[in-house]
Amino acid sequence: MRPKVERIAEKLSTVMAAWKSVECVSLCEQAEGDVLDPYFALVLDVYHRGPIPSAEERRAAFGDPGAFESAQAQPKDRFFLEGLPIRIEYKRVEGFEEFIDRESELLWILKNSGTYMFYRVENAKVLFSRSDWIDGVRKRIHGLPAAFWSDLRESFQLKMEHHLADLGASVLQDDGFFFLVSLAGFARYSAAVVFMINRRFEPSHRLIEKHLLDLPLLPEDFPGRWETLLRSDLEISREQRYKVAELIAKSIVPLK
Repeated sequence: MRPKVERIAEKLSTVMAAWKSVECVSLCEQAEGDVLDPYFALVLDVYHRGPIPSAEERRAAFGDPGAFESAQAQPKDRFFLEGLPIRIEYKRVEGFEEFIDRESELLWILKNSGTYMFYRVENAKVLFSRSDWIDGVRKRIHGLPAAFWSDLRESFQLKMEHHLADLGASVLQDDGFFFLVSLAGFARYSAAVVFMINRRFEPSHRLIEKHLLDLPLLPEDFPGRWETLLRSDLEISREQRYKVAELIAKSIVPLK
C-alpha cells in the first residue's frame, strides 16, 4: 500500500473512531493497488451501534473533501481527498448480526446476492476496533458448515445451467443483446460455483478474475477456456463461444 493511501486511511479511521457509536473501521483490498489503476479506490467499511453524525457533520470532519456525495437509504459517502477516490459504507452492527443469525433465510438471501459481504468481513484490514466484535464475526463465518457451501453451490450451478440454456437459445435466434446478457450471467455463476467448490467467498466482480484462476481446485482446462470465453478481441462466432461455455459447464458439474 502506498504511504499516501495508508496515511489518508489512518486519518479517516481516526476521525471516525472518535464517534462513540463506531465499533470497527476496516479497509478493503481495492486500496492495495496502484493509485493509477482504474479500479483503485480507498474503500472503508464502518460498523456502528446507534446513530452516526449527519452527512454535513461527516463532511466537515473529513477535512476538505471534493465532490462529496452521500446516500441516505443505506448510508454511504463518496468523495475525493488529496486526489484519491474515497468510498465509505456505514453498516449497523445490529443489522449485520441479525442477518447472520437468521439461518433459515441466510442461504436464500445469499443465493441472490452472493457471498461478497462475507468476503469483505474476512479480508478487510482492520484499522480500528473498539472491542473483539469483528474477531467474533470472522470466527463465525469461518465456521460455516459444509452444507452452507454445498447448498450455495447447488443454487449457483442451477443458475449457471439456466444462463447456458439462454445462451444457446440466443445463438439460435441470432439475438445479440440476449447473447451478451446470457454470457454475463453464465460467467457470473460459473465463477460462483468454482468459488463454492473451493469453499471461498466471492470477491467483488472487479476482482473475480484475479482470484478465480488462483483457486487451488479448477475444472479441466479452465484457464484457457475461460480466456477464450471472455476475450472480446478473439474472432470467433457466437456459436463457438457457446460451445466453449458448454465445455466449461460440463467440466464444472462433476467437480468435487
